[in-house]
Amino acid sequence: MPSSVVAHMDYYPESLTLRITFTSGKVYDYLHVPASIYVAMKKSGSKGIFLNTFIKGHYPFKKRT
Repeated sequence: MPSSVVAHMDYYPESLTLRITFTSGKVYDYLHVPASIYVAMKKSGSKGIFLNTFIKGHYPFKKRT
């Protein structure tokens, strides 16, 4: 999953949570994300563009500390 923005991502289907670890080391949980969005992001050629287009601003989030 090479990306200049997203270092790692995990999906927790029981809570519909998409956890994104950025290359900066910051970790955010995006809430109420359908599994279909996670699958589409995994298949996306650009994780950063997908994140900015389809996730940010569409789903609530929590910054993890």
